Amino acid sequence: MGFYDLNKQERLNLVAEINKNIFAELASADLKETTLYFADEDTYIRKSAYLAIGKIYIADAPLRPAIISALEKLFPEPDFKIRQTVINAAGEIGKTDFERVKHFFDKGLFDEHHSPRNAVIGSIKKMGEINPVPVLEWARSYLHHQDKEIRREICHGIELRGRKYPQDILPLLQELQYDKTARVRNTLVHVIGQISYKKGCIQTVVAHLKLWENQQLVQAALEEIIDVHDRYKDFAVLTQDQARQYLEDHL
Repeated sequence: MGFYDLNKQERLNLVAEINKNIFAELASADLKETTLYFADEDTYIRKSAYLAIGKIYIADAPLRPAIISALEKLFPEPDFKIRQTVINAAGEIGKTDFERVKHFFDKGLFDEHHSPRNAVIGSIKKMGEINPVPVLEWARSYLHHQDKEIRREICHGIELRGRKYPQDILPLLQELQYDKTARVRNTLVHVIGQISYKKGCIQTVVAHLKLWENQQLVQAALEEIIDVHDRYKDFAVLTQDQARQYLEDHL
């Protein structure tokens, strides 16, 4: 029976049981139940497990070394779901203590399976939104990696921080303006659009784009900004026509 096949109270009871069992196993270093949760076919069971790790890490400082040790013990497991859940758990910890878990992301970026790699990107998003300074510093170190997929994933991963604070990620995006891979450039243009439609954001984005040298890419980004104001018209501060007019007035 899946997580959402249970009624609300049953789900609450299950989450409490998962928290209780993981807490007990962290204290004893016996990770039998924890491993089963991390490998569960139901994504919501796995999510409950990695959220439990994050909560315990925040609430119980003496257990923190044991938590890091447990994640390091589970990380080499052949089941990609376990590695994915380890990275997601590290992402919860990295919201407040990125230095303790960044080695999981260094390795996870190069995982042979796409699910752990996607977990890295998801974790960068959630950590970068809350704990941007160390996360963006780490991301910058991979901006010019020889693997184009790494560059693309990092570009995508820093997007969420930019939706509220585009000024934090625009200098990193600027470093990719001459990337030779179309897939990376397309992601760059996409991210510029995504960080342009909330209150005050188009002004910050346009002011920064004026400093960019690659006018062909800037033009593509401007078209994406106009387009995104239509695609996200229910959430955008400006209408598409207002966004188009703003660009005409300021560029």
